[in-house]
Amino acid sequence: MKKSKLRRLGAGFLGACAVILTTSFASPVIAAGEDDDGGKVTNRPIPRYVSLKASEGNVRRGPSLTHRIDWVFTRRDMPLRITAEHGHWRRVEDCDGMGGWVHYSLLSGTRTALIEKDLLTLHARPDPEAPVVAALEMGVVARVTACTEEWCMLRSGGFKGWAPKARLWGVQPDEVFD
Repeated sequence: MKKSKLRRLGAGFLGACAVILTTSFASPVIAAGEDDDGGKVTNRPIPRYVSLKASEGNVRRGPSLTHRIDWVFTRRDMPLRITAEHGHWRRVEDCDGMGGWVHYSLLSGTRTALIEKDLLTLHARPDPEAPVVAALEMGVVARVTACTEEWCMLRSGGFKGWAPKARLWGVQPDEVFD
């Protein structure tokens, strides 16, 4: 049996959610209620996942430029969960449940996920017995190109493969797409 070469891809010096706290006050964002199926502006599902388009994004206490900046997201492609909409503003939260209001122009519909398990293996097929093509360190942000009931296809560092959905932050547990 031929041994496969295992490639380890790392998150580098950045922490998992890579934010800078700019004030002494920050509180978790309250998630939308269960009866709130769609956004009031876009009519798209709430909650839903997006990614940070820019390398920096101010996170404000309220949905306007007059509100104070509480956070600065500093990691391009970071997955974020939209929990509310107001005009051109989206209330988002990161993997730690922290967040606030971000202008929609800073967000992208490109799907990404944060690796929540150290040395998460990517498989050639959505099967735990399939050959391993790479291993991702905890905190790595990978592109999500498809998801089945239990697996997602990820791309990171020139590698692509399938990983268990339960080890990712950035996709809903029941979400399926290709």
